[in-house]
Amino acid sequence: MRGSHLSRTRTFTAVLALAAAGAVTLSGCGQNEQKVTPAAPPKKQDAFEQRADQIVRDWPKVSPVHGRQQALLPLVKAERPAKTSAREITVTVGHSACDVHFGARSHESKDLVVITGWGKRKSSKGMCTEQLATDKVTVHLKSALDGRKVVDAATGKQLVKG
Repeated sequence: MRGSHLSRTRTFTAVLALAAAGAVTLSGCGQNEQKVTPAAPPKKQDAFEQRADQIVRDWPKVSPVHGRQQALLPLVKAERPAKTSAREITVTVGHSACDVHFGARSHESKDLVVITGWGKRKSSKGMCTEQLATDKVTVHLKSALDGRKVVDAATGKQLVKG
């Protein structure tokens, strides 16, 4: 009987120690506040990004954009790069003679490179002729052209086959 008394005492002591350790551990639980900043809202796609996504999704059944938009200017032509490993392509952008800034931008997918011209006028005030100016612009690609088709975002037409 003497041995059973000691094992009960030891068991009771062990349970009491575990309960005390658990109480100490849980006593700090929930007291520290964690500050969480809200995630930034998703970036709204601009007119070109929306159009490029549509072209990639619906290719080759793509219709031209109606009306002229400063964010989707049609391209006059694209020059075929000498190598399929090229990471840039030169396009001729048709823009307004009143545009103070102009250029081209691209959207790349596995099979397509969608390119558009863009222009920004000096001011919306005042008179401007509707004279067309054309200039060459080099578009830098994220990856090699490598057989992908080059498509004009404004017209939906293929300009260059990889």
